[in-house]
Amino acid sequence: MHDIIEALNWRYATKIYDPKKKLSTEKFEILLEALRLSPSSYGLQPWKFVVVRDPAVRARLRVAGYDQSSFTDASHLVILAVRRDLDGAYVEEYIRSMAVARGLAPEALKGPRNQIRDILRGRSPESILEWSTRQVYVALGVLLTAAGHEQIDATPLEGFDAKKFDEILGFKELDLESRLAVALGYRSPEDKHAAEAKVRFPKEKVVIEING
Repeated sequence: MHDIIEALNWRYATKIYDPKKKLSTEKFEILLEALRLSPSSYGLQPWKFVVVRDPAVRARLRVAGYDQSSFTDASHLVILAVRRDLDGAYVEEYIRSMAVARGLAPEALKGPRNQIRDILRGRSPESILEWSTRQVYVALGVLLTAAGHEQIDATPLEGFDAKKFDEILGFKELDLESRLAVALGYRSPEDKHAAEAKVRFPKEKVVIEING
């Protein structure tokens, strides 16, 4: 517990990255695995995590991201996107995956299958996308925490033209929509924000306890 609190106190939204310092493959795979293990409602995982390695593409994303240097200078860039294909076929794929993981026949999961189908059928496409977006932010929290634990700097980036991002990344053809980007790497010595005190309200200001 002590380690995770130290890590959360250490991390901040890095503003300037050192472009010469790169994450090792091992470190980056830890972060990808943390993303993969992120919780989601009903376990549906309505997301894709897109790793952008091509420097030319990252340069185009930087333009669409209002020239924020993190898009190009950080060691790695990951786009968190929502899926637009949460349909019956997707539910079946998820149920098959659950059956394999738990050593069950798919027929034994009729209850969960019907429940998830009914929930999705009762929502409009817009409502499903809004719900999926909330799940993506759960994954973001896991990624930021994992990065802090590994002493890897991370910056969530929402300031970009989402339509241009989707066009650059070919997301329409993939049934995806970008929601946010996360820059990952190591802070530059020039980033003065690293030395600033973390500003958080005290526990008494943000925690309400309802006791019996």
